[in-house]
Amino acid sequence: MFPSIAEIQKKEPRSIARAISLIENKFPGYDEFLRNLPSPPAKIIGITGPPGAGKSTLVDALTGGLIESGNKVGIICIDPSSPFNHGALLGDRIRMSRWYTHPDIFIRSLANHGNMGGLNPMIIEITSVLIAAAFDYIIIETVGVGQSEIEIAGLADVTVVVMVPEAGDEVQTMKAGLMEIADVFVVNKADRPDADMFVKNLRMMLAPAFSRHHHEVPVVKTVALQQEGIKELLDIILHQLQKAHLTDKRFWLLAERAYYLIEQKRMKDVDKTALKREIETLYPKGNFNLYQFIADK
Repeated sequence: MFPSIAEIQKKEPRSIARAISLIENKFPGYDEFLRNLPSPPAKIIGITGPPGAGKSTLVDALTGGLIESGNKVGIICIDPSSPFNHGALLGDRIRMSRWYTHPDIFIRSLANHGNMGGLNPMIIEITSVLIAAAFDYIIIETVGVGQSEIEIAGLADVTVVVMVPEAGDEVQTMKAGLMEIADVFVVNKADRPDADMFVKNLRMMLAPAFSRHHHEVPVVKTVALQQEGIKELLDIILHQLQKAHLTDKRFWLLAERAYYLIEQKRMKDVDKTALKREIETLYPKGNFNLYQFIADK
């Protein structure tokens, strides 16, 4: 049974957690439940970047800054799934253990179930629950699978891309898509050697994008473990969030979400196992045409 909307709006952790579990497992009636959820204005911060960049530590530090200002924060952390049993270790959450019992914070870890976008397949629907709960800020940390995390831009109002000084070669091969989704670049672990040179090279790479789009993408140095640079980063994120509402980007993001949900709805009756069985039957007969097979569906 789904919890009541009133329970979710009161930010009751058990009610929010139960709603998320039922939605993630597509429990019967979940779509009707979603249609009845309110959608107050939300401020969603996406944190992405390669593995080992210190994203969880950074989220921990940013959460502390938001809580000090009297905010209520909802956090969704996406972890990689095993390719064998589809489970997830969820070990990064150890770094955020001090917040689990905080009355103004809700944290939920999710597996990405092999999704190459770095997000859980039901992330849009799950985020809607936190939006309905009217948290002041929602933070979503992606699994960090490299350059395919661009899906986060379709969900977050502000996307923070976290890197480390040793990622010099990665910057050289970075795809334009990842460059363009970033509203803020963070060079974490900036106490390491060559951090200043890395920041300089990153800013040089961002210069052509600045000339095309007429807005500069901030580059911030942090040492999250030592809380260095966190206040500056948080100020920049909050400033970016103020600009994020009612812009052309906002409507494109909503269109992306709508497109994804429509795609999921229309594909829900397509069963890969059934397709495989049909192909196994037809293929041995010879002259199998994949495109005709699709046209007949």
